Amino acid sequence: MALGRGLGEILEEVGHAYEEELQKKAALADSTIAEQVQDIPIEQIDPNPYQPRKHFDEARLEELAASIREHGLLQPVVVVRREDRYLLVAGERRLRAHKLADLPTIRAIVADISFDDLRMRELSLIENIQRENLNAIELATSYQELLDVHQITHEGLAQIVHKSRPQITNTLRMLSLSPYAQQMLIEEKITQGHAKLLVGLPAEKERILVDTIIGRKLSVRETERLLKKRKKPSAAPAPRMQFDPELLKRLKKALPFRHTLKNATLEIVLPNEEALIQFITLLEKK
Repeated sequence: MALGRGLGEILEEVGHAYEEELQKKAALADSTIAEQVQDIPIEQIDPNPYQPRKHFDEARLEELAASIREHGLLQPVVVVRREDRYLLVAGERRLRAHKLADLPTIRAIVADISFDDLRMRELSLIENIQRENLNAIELATSYQELLDVHQITHEGLAQIVHKSRPQITNTLRMLSLSPYAQQMLIEEKITQGHAKLLVGLPAEKERILVDTIIGRKLSVRETERLLKKRKKPSAAPAPRMQFDPELLKRLKKALPFRHTLKNATLEIVLPNEEALIQFITLLEKK
């Protein structure tokens, strides 16, 4: 299967070109490599429309922007030419940080590779999966897209992205969570370990458990214990005792107080002290 091979070619080219550019070796004089590493105006770069990563931590972007202002960009982004503009292949976070830093240009490697929209989608998904840049929901969505586009099995996808089949299956299960639980996972208020325990719960119970995890700051193990406790079946009710009707008539005649007989429990109602005295007198006569 050809899926994923284009990414390897690009990353190999990126690594080679950047290593040459950093070390200022003689090979850098070669025009074919020198032209690959360029300072490109940010306004000429279009974001990747197939970028699977949707959530970017603003605080971390600000930190990256500050680092770039002080030290420069340590790893160029990767772009391809599209007519008179450039299309971003890898480096969405770095590009966003440059915009935050109000820098007019960004160091970029121009990959001399052409591919269609389908290949662009594949590269974006696999690049993010392999670099582990995605949160659990984005990763699950990426897996599902690859499965749908290529009509492959979980086992086939595992071979492509170099993850275990159970890991892929467990990640895909995150998509069955409610939108509320998914958002809490994206915001890192719960972990993927917590989320695995939520799968299969009714929506109402799921939300209650999510709020409990967050409110009580429960660990995964504590959450598991809580679930087991809630799922533990209650003790079966004792079988209802049946009494001889004749015995019940005798009890009613002998006990001139309002009473209730349930199983092995006799409940007698004594509304006042006079009734209590009357009951004690009755017992003493026996």
